[in-house]
Amino acid sequence: MNQLIFTFLLILGSLATISAQSQKPNILMIAVDDLRPELGCYGNELIQSPNIDKLASEGVVFKNAYCNIPVCGASRASILTGARPTQHRFLKYYDRADEQHLSAIYLAQHLKDNGYMTISNGKISHKPQDHGASWDENWRPTKFGTDFRNYALPENKAIEKAGKSRGPSYEMAEVPDSGYNDGLVALKVIADIERLKNSDQPFFLTAGFVKPHLPFNAPKKYWDLYDRSDFQPVGQLKLPENAPEKAFHNSGELRAYAGIPKNGPVSDSLSITLQHGYYATISYVDKLIGDILQALEEAGLRENTIVLLWGDHGWNLGDHGMWCKHCNFNTSLQTPLIISAPNMAKNATAETLAEFIDIYPTLTDLCGLETPETVEGKSLVPILEQPDAHHKDFIISKWKNGLTIKTEKYAYTEWYDEADTSVAKMLYDHESDPDEMNNLIGDVRYEALTEYLSALMKQHRGKDYFVDTSEQIGK
Repeated sequence: MNQLIFTFLLILGSLATISAQSQKPNILMIAVDDLRPELGCYGNELIQSPNIDKLASEGVVFKNAYCNIPVCGASRASILTGARPTQHRFLKYYDRADEQHLSAIYLAQHLKDNGYMTISNGKISHKPQDHGASWDENWRPTKFGTDFRNYALPENKAIEKAGKSRGPSYEMAEVPDSGYNDGLVALKVIADIERLKNSDQPFFLTAGFVKPHLPFNAPKKYWDLYDRSDFQPVGQLKLPENAPEKAFHNSGELRAYAGIPKNGPVSDSLSITLQHGYYATISYVDKLIGDILQALEEAGLRENTIVLLWGDHGWNLGDHGMWCKHCNFNTSLQTPLIISAPNMAKNATAETLAEFIDIYPTLTDLCGLETPETVEGKSLVPILEQPDAHHKDFIISKWKNGLTIKTEKYAYTEWYDEADTSVAKMLYDHESDPDEMNNLIGDVRYEALTEYLSALMKQHRGKDYFVDTSEQIGK
C-alpha cells in the first residue's frame, strides 16, 4: 500500500512539473512616453528612479537600445508590428498600424489568437482605435477628461480653455498620485492584477504612462525630490560644428505651450524649470511602476511574468539647441529598454545594439510562439540568456527623410530628396564624441567609411521601404 501511495504521489508530482513547464508566461508591458535613458540604472546619479532600478536588477538593461522612429504614434505602431518605418508608413504621431500595414499581425492579436487575455491600459497605441478589437479590454482614463495634458489646477485649465495655447508647459500641484491620469492607469493595472491572479489564462497586460510627456505635470511631492540648484541651463546654445540645417528643428512641440517664446532659446530660469519638471514626472511614474510591481509580487504572479519596460523614444533637454524629440540625434533615438523574464539573466547589462523592432520577436520567442513573417526584428532572447553576447552590428532609425545607421562606434545620418538622392549627411564618432558635437563629414579620412555606411543603410532600411503597405491587403 505504501508503495502504491508513493507511486501515486510521484505521478502527481510529475504531472505538476509538466504543467508548470507547459504554462505560458504572462506578460506585463510598461510603456513610458518620451523617456530618455535618464535613470539610475543607466548611470544617472541625480534622478530618483528606485523602482525602475529595482526592475533592472531583476533583468537585463539594454544600454544601447534605439527606437526606429522618434515620434510616439509611429514608434508604437512599429513596436507593436515589429516592422520598420518606410516612405509610406509609421511617420507621424497619429499614425495607425491597422491603416498603414494591413498585412502585419498586431502583437496583441497574435497573443490573443494563442490563448492570451489581452488588456490595454493607458497609452499603448497612440490611438485606442488602432487594432482596438485585438484587445479583450481597451481602457483609458476618463475621470479627468481625455486630454493628455490633464491639468489639475483651475488656473491652468482656464488658460487651456481660453484656446490661445495649450496651457503651461509644467504644473506642480498638491494632489495625490491619483490626481492625474497616470495615477489612474496604475490603479487600473493593479485592479487587473488582483483579478487575473485567479485566472488559468495567461495574460498580456499593459501599463501605458503619458509622463514624462509635456506638459510636465506631477504631484508636488515629486518636484520636492529635487532642488533647482541640481540643474544647470546647459546645452541649448551649444550647437554641433558643421551639422546640416536639416538636423535641427525649432522645438515646435514645446513652443505651443503658454509662456514659451516662439523662437530662440528659452530663458535660463525656464530651462532649469523644464529640466526639474522632466525629472519630477519621471519620479512620479517610477513610483506608479513600483506600485504595480509590488502588486504583481503580492499576487504571486511575478515569477511567471515577463516584465518589459520601454520608452517610445528619447527627448532633448536643450541638447543641440532643441527641446522635445523629432530629430536624428542620439538624444532622440536612444531610449531605455529593460526586460525581466523567467529563467533569464538578472542584474545584468547588455552593451550590444538593440532596436525596438526586436521587442515583438523577443516576446513571441519567450512565449514559445511562431513569429509572423512580417516582423523584421530579431529576438533578444540569446542576450537575455547571455547578456555579454553580440546581437547586431548596427541598427537603423528614421525621421522624415533622414535615415540613421548606428554601429558600436559610429552614428551616420543621410537625408534624401523625393528622388532618393542624398542631400545632406552627418557622421559622429561615439567613442570620442558621445554628445555628437563634431560632424566628421568633409574629413577625407572618413570618406570610405561614409560610403560603406551609406550603402549598408540603404541595403537594410526595410524590405517594403518604397511599398505602400496600406494597399497590400492580404499580401
